[in-house]
Amino acid sequence: MKLTWFIIICTSHFLYSQDLKPKPIFGEQIVNHLGYSLSYNEQHEQPNWVGYELTIEELKGMVKRKNDFRTDPDITTHSATLLDYRGSGYDRGHLAPAADMRWSPTAMSESFYMSNMSPQNPSFNRGIWKKLENKVRDWAINDQTIYVVTGGVLTDSLDAIGENQVSIPNYYYKVVLDYTKPVIKGIGFILPNERSNLSLMNFAVSIDSVEIFTGIDFYYLLPDSIERRIESTVNLSKWFDN
Repeated sequence: MKLTWFIIICTSHFLYSQDLKPKPIFGEQIVNHLGYSLSYNEQHEQPNWVGYELTIEELKGMVKRKNDFRTDPDITTHSATLLDYRGSGYDRGHLAPAADMRWSPTAMSESFYMSNMSPQNPSFNRGIWKKLENKVRDWAINDQTIYVVTGGVLTDSLDAIGENQVSIPNYYYKVVLDYTKPVIKGIGFILPNERSNLSLMNFAVSIDSVEIFTGIDFYYLLPDSIERRIESTVNLSKWFDN
């Protein structure tokens, strides 16, 4: 039987299960929105991670994008604001992409919470990052259901923007898991926050590598044998067309 990451309770699409959640991070606030969950880092005014399930059925959604950027009312310490980004030269980079939320007006709307944003170099956000987001959607179509965890790499001494001092990550990561038999597989990416014309394969790494780079333990509650198998290596031929 396929392991279910998210438990549907009432109208909630995303409440993550105990099996696939990342290991708790000191000081985090976990927030569950309809289409995604996040671990908010008040020091950096953005998430440690954003996680969500993406299915082939969800990608058939027709809800149109609305640029309704706004603060997240569920962040108890208050999220970043639009003013933090104004005049900074950085894009409000989605972590859970709006294009992955077209299955629900509420999910689409909530994807524009500032808690789902991180300052991205425009040439990165609209270039290699967009290319990776498109590739993730291709994988959801091919594999029926995938699980995505993504965020900026948050370290000390980062530059920041705005009155709330929103940190500017030097790198971003994305971890993708296909937990559907017969081929259970995982892949990670670490990308610098800058323009790149390289292939996505140049940035592909094992999930273990992303864990070491970010300090986040993504699948620590999985059985050890499965965790080792999906995290220790990455077979690019299973993800990219030859």
